[in-house]
Amino acid sequence: MTDSLAYIHSDAKIGQNVEIEPFAMIHKDVEIGEGTWIGSHAVINAGARIGKNCRIYPGAVISATPQDLKYNNEYTLTIIGDNTTVREYATISRGTEEHWKTVVGSNCLIMAYAHVAHDCRVGSNCIIGNNVQMAGHVHVGEWAIVSALSAVHQFVKIGSHSFVSGATMVRKDVPPFTKAAREPISYAGINSVGLRRRGFSNEKIVEIQNIYRYIYMRGLNNAEALQKIELELPPSNERDVVINFIRNSERGIMKSPFQTNGTGESEAQP
Repeated sequence: MTDSLAYIHSDAKIGQNVEIEPFAMIHKDVEIGEGTWIGSHAVINAGARIGKNCRIYPGAVISATPQDLKYNNEYTLTIIGDNTTVREYATISRGTEEHWKTVVGSNCLIMAYAHVAHDCRVGSNCIIGNNVQMAGHVHVGEWAIVSALSAVHQFVKIGSHSFVSGATMVRKDVPPFTKAAREPISYAGINSVGLRRRGFSNEKIVEIQNIYRYIYMRGLNNAEALQKIELELPPSNERDVVINFIRNSERGIMKSPFQTNGTGESEAQP
């Protein structure tokens, strides 16, 4: 159902049972999947591809031109998966020629006033909290949670099943299965609560804890830690996910909250 006070460009493709509230604006070259609801005063710009059964709340702006001075009006997209909710006044910019698209997966919650910048990739089942500000080219793995008021530096990667504490300045990569907090950002343990909620067994959680003890608790550099993990811990999907994430990190991963005391043991920083 479309209200007569909504604006819908004649070239827009609107699926069945889509509800568009008064004063919403749907521009050309937009596709909206069946069962989606578009709230009042939401603006869906050219290049938006919105999945089925999404909810776009009042004031949200989807697929606006990137806030990147290098952007030269090239044709790019914003892709949002099925069953994703974008709350009030959140903004999602479309891509640039770097990657040509910004992507938000399925079953995500993008909370009020959050910003997802150009060329970001947000995996499925993620929660992006109120007022989270994500710069360009950020990658967020599936099932990650970035809590309210956090700011994420451009090109940062946040691993799957990780949890970023509120008001965190995310300047470094956050490895999978971990919690990130403090200033400067540092390791705060593994995300055991989230892992249990998603069906990880106690044995698997202990395995992940053992992996991160090599990385954060033994005073080893990353290369030494990864070498020992490969030699001393049995192969598993989780082990390989962690190893590959750290080896492919371009900005470097968040640091340990501990420092070596000269004896090979670790002690908490003040």
